[in-house]
Amino acid sequence: MATLAKHLILCSSSPSHRRRGPLPPDATAGGSDKQQAAPPSATRRLAVAASTALAATVALSARRPAAPSPAMAAEAAAVVPAPTPAGPVPRWGTRSYVRERFFEPELSADEAAARIRQTAEGMRTLRPMLETMSWKYVLFYVRLKSKYLDLDLTTAMAGVPAARRADYVRVANELVDNMTEFDRWVRAPKVYESYLFYEKTLKSLDDVAEFFV
Repeated sequence: MATLAKHLILCSSSPSHRRRGPLPPDATAGGSDKQQAAPPSATRRLAVAASTALAATVALSARRPAAPSPAMAAEAAAVVPAPTPAGPVPRWGTRSYVRERFFEPELSADEAAARIRQTAEGMRTLRPMLETMSWKYVLFYVRLKSKYLDLDLTTAMAGVPAARRADYVRVANELVDNMTEFDRWVRAPKVYESYLFYEKTLKSLDDVAEFFV
């Protein structure tokens, strides 16, 4: 029993593994030299990038046009552009309302009369939308045309002879009333009343257009 206990004490006191000794100085010095030495590939990449940027700068400066001489600049400034001939009255449309209403000069009496006739043509294109009961689009179209019509009726009255202006005012008021009722019944919407005042509006537009013949 004493022999077994002595054997166990000897086994427990013996080291389980050996400790590693210090590394030789040559190995440490070699590792630090490898870490301090810069890789040649990084230097080569920097040189290639710098040369590429320099070449791009030179190419862009070569493509840039040279500034004109003072004589050429003065000659170009002295040239007066030819006036553009007066074209036809621009077609009425939803995209041109803001520009024509606020950013362009007012129309003359003849131009306003021409746009009233164009409005009559545009109102006739609403029939397919009425047949398909596209009330939203009809309402938008009618209200936008009404904005033109109020201004054009007032402007075109200057071209009507003084003896016929009383009749013109009466027919123009009928047109405005019919357009208002047409807008009302399209907004409701009521099919019969919409068709009724649509036809009345077309007739009133034709009556107004007769004053400009």
